[in-house]
Amino acid sequence: MAGDNEEQSYDVKTKYCSVIAKPLAEEKLCKKVLKLAKKASKRKQIRRGVKEVVKALRKKAKGICILAGDISPIDVLTHIPVICEDHGIPYIYVPSKEELGASALSKRPTSCMLILPQPPKGPAGDAEETKEFAEAYSEVEKKVRAAMPVF
Repeated sequence: MAGDNEEQSYDVKTKYCSVIAKPLAEEKLCKKVLKLAKKASKRKQIRRGVKEVVKALRKKAKGICILAGDISPIDVLTHIPVICEDHGIPYIYVPSKEELGASALSKRPTSCMLILPQPPKGPAGDAEETKEFAEAYSEVEKKVRAAMPVF
């Protein structure tokens, strides 16, 4: 099934998502989020996995949190949206853990990821690349905040 995942449509992937995977990114936003995750991964601006993400959130790290909607059991990451809301961090679900892992330049599926706006150890890359990433980051952050539920 892992090999077939690339050919599956967005609608098929959403069928495997949990009921509580809200807000779920629509197809266009999903592609933008995963593309941003790939850029961030190349620049070492991500925290990947439940343990790393929770640790970063508790240390008041800012960023965009991306969660996979097809995790089983979903209880593994149900506490993360609560922490994100407490800290004012935007979060969104994507339909596939395999795609999320691939966007993090990993062969393993990933349940959640935190994209950081700045690299943890000083500026990375040239100024143009940094500006391009900042623009993509702000655009995605705006769209994710718009998709988030308001309490």
